[in-house]
Amino acid sequence: MNKKVAHILLVEDDVSLSDWIRDYLSDKGFQVTQCMRGDDAVLLIPRLQPEVVILDGLLPGLDGFEVCKQVRQRYTGPIIMLTARDEEIDEVVGLELGADDYITKPVRARALLTRINKAITAKYGLATQPQPVEPSPAIDSLQEPSKLIFKGLQVDKMSRSVSLNNQLIKVSSKEFDVLWILALSAGKVISRDSLISQLRGIEYDGFDRSIDLRISKLRKKLGDESRDPIKIKTIWGKGYLFAPDAW
Repeated sequence: MNKKVAHILLVEDDVSLSDWIRDYLSDKGFQVTQCMRGDDAVLLIPRLQPEVVILDGLLPGLDGFEVCKQVRQRYTGPIIMLTARDEEIDEVVGLELGADDYITKPVRARALLTRINKAITAKYGLATQPQPVEPSPAIDSLQEPSKLIFKGLQVDKMSRSVSLNNQLIKVSSKEFDVLWILALSAGKVISRDSLISQLRGIEYDGFDRSIDLRISKLRKKLGDESRDPIKIKTIWGKGYLFAPDAW
């Protein structure tokens, strides 16, 4: 059987994120159709019969969980849930409703591509796969430390926990991801576009300000002066710097 272009239906109401994912997957050889509403997706999925559906959990019209439930009898292809919901119960519900995989945001492009290729290979065989899976990044994740310690601060990747002066600090999953990337490059300036590219795995276009909000919340929780921060510094025109000796 000859190779063919795999068709992906991307159901995501965040326009900028949807466009980024579309452009990335198109560059990898996929045909991508975008959909912004859950009620529209219920009609499109059975009609288009794409090789893969990437389905956001929170959508206008009808949420992704209900979409998955309603289309499962009319669509047998892989459904990959892509959502900001990171609670275990949401993942369990998604899988029980018929999703084949579940990825929480922020998603990395290579991870998404790997999941797509794996789903296609498992369902249809290699013939429909337009691209081999990209090689691993230059820095092997197995070589990355599982815990970072800076005097009074400890950041544990395994438990995704943060402790300051032996006190557990409650941070969100997104805030932890930002802190881990910054702390992993302690003493070095990380540009905003590099930071958000690592978080989303897709090139930053200069408009998303959510990264600033996450850093602002981290500073507050970690006792960093918001007007003149010394722990997570803003280097104007360049990015952010995690100061390893300030803890």
